[in-house]
Amino acid sequence: MRAALWLLALFGVAVAAALFAGNNQGTVTLYWPPYRVDLSLNLVILLLVGGFITVYAALRALAALLELPHQARRWRVQQKERAMHQALLDALTHMLAGRFLRSRKSALASLSQESALQAANEPVPHGRQLRTLAHMIAAESSHALQDRATRESHLHQALEEAPQRGSSQEQELREGVQIRSARWSLDDRDPSITLERLAALPQGAARRTLALRIKLKATRQARQTREALDTARLLGKHRAFSAGAAQSIVRGLAIELIQSAHDPAQLVQTWTALENSERSMPELAVQAAQRLAHLGGDAAQVRAWLLPVWERMVELPDGLPEGLALKLIQSLEEGLDSIDAAWLARIEAAQQANPRDARLQYLAGMACLKRQLWGKAQQLLNQSTGQLHDKRLRASAWRHLAELAEQRGDHETAAQAWKAAAQQH
Repeated sequence: MRAALWLLALFGVAVAAALFAGNNQGTVTLYWPPYRVDLSLNLVILLLVGGFITVYAALRALAALLELPHQARRWRVQQKERAMHQALLDALTHMLAGRFLRSRKSALASLSQESALQAANEPVPHGRQLRTLAHMIAAESSHALQDRATRESHLHQALEEAPQRGSSQEQELREGVQIRSARWSLDDRDPSITLERLAALPQGAARRTLALRIKLKATRQARQTREALDTARLLGKHRAFSAGAAQSIVRGLAIELIQSAHDPAQLVQTWTALENSERSMPELAVQAAQRLAHLGGDAAQVRAWLLPVWERMVELPDGLPEGLALKLIQSLEEGLDSIDAAWLARIEAAQQANPRDARLQYLAGMACLKRQLWGKAQQLLNQSTGQLHDKRLRASAWRHLAELAEQRGDHETAAQAWKAAAQQH
């Protein structure tokens, strides 16, 4: 469509020129004594147009000739810039491919090209960011080559190229350098330097998922369990792990924190500092109760921590893993000497509600044994021995049955019970 319009315009110009020039009788007379020159008006117009075009073309040619040195300079600068960027890309490519010596060499070549441009008074606008990235690639390659001295040298130069109070892009680049350097210290098994470098980050950057992951590993290496637990909670809230993985990590750290308590008061303080969702974990409750009993804490407090787990097992006999349920039974068994009437009633009601649960039968039998209800204890323990899967509980049941038989003077039954208890080991 545009070509058709141009064609029509050209036809219009040709028609107008033909109409104007075809019947134009005008002349232009030039007087130069003693001469007189008469020229056609059409020829004068053509000469003027031709002269203008000639002068314009000459001026453009002269300008192009004078511009040649500047174009040559720009071309040389452009070639250096391309070589600089190509070297940086090569450095990154070699680093990703595991060719760390070549990567460091290419990064140094990129820095050399950039220095040459600066010396020629042709600095690139993004020279600071480029130098920082080149130093970081060289430092990363040196870290992979276990060349710590070179790595630290390039790291300091990268931090100098990315000032703390620079532009937003420079600040973000500096934060990346700091996070990466913390990761290197973590690989060196130096958690104190790692935490120091993470502490130097701005508050927003320190709460990023990547920084929190590094902090979690560093605090675990440094045995700072409480700090590691707080970090794991933050990572769980940021959904850095799956729900199951986050719960597992938090549970493991909380158990480690519980095991590190050295007296009942410290353990109670640790338990109180846990979140409600953590205190509701059966594994933590049982572990804390066992630790408190081991430290000689209040037996009533032990049973108070075990109560939610007990209620869960009674309501859902298969709701707890077998190993955890056995730990619960053993913890309650150890505190039967000081058990109160409310707990005895709970145990009895639970056994009657689940008469086929051998674990409850065993616990109820041991409770009756502590209350000197010999007949009922013998009946419950006898019923449990055939269904208990845990060898330790089964051996304990046979051992107490043997003691009951000896009290009755039934030495034959006692011998059989002792033999059955011995076979469980």
